[in-house]
Amino acid sequence: MKNATLPPLRVDSALRSAAESVLREGETLSGFVLEAVRLNIERRQAQREFIARGLLAREEARSTGDYVSAEGMLTRLDASLARARSKQATGTQ
Repeated sequence: MKNATLPPLRVDSALRSAAESVLREGETLSGFVLEAVRLNIERRQAQREFIARGLLAREEARSTGDYVSAEGMLTRLDASLARARSKQATGTQ
């Protein structure tokens, strides 16, 4: 694969100083920016996939008439949260 470049960014000195102030030992500003771009791409892809799943679920519910009540969903979420907290408290995964 051929390498490509991202467009150069003009930022004010305060933003550059803030970015430089959080660099880890041995980390470069370029590496930091590249990591930020990668993480944002992953976050946006996850958001897009989440929305797509939600829209698909909505259409499926509309076509089947099979809906989950808000109370039922909150009950399931509370149970899921309780299980996760219990696992965390006992140190199991």
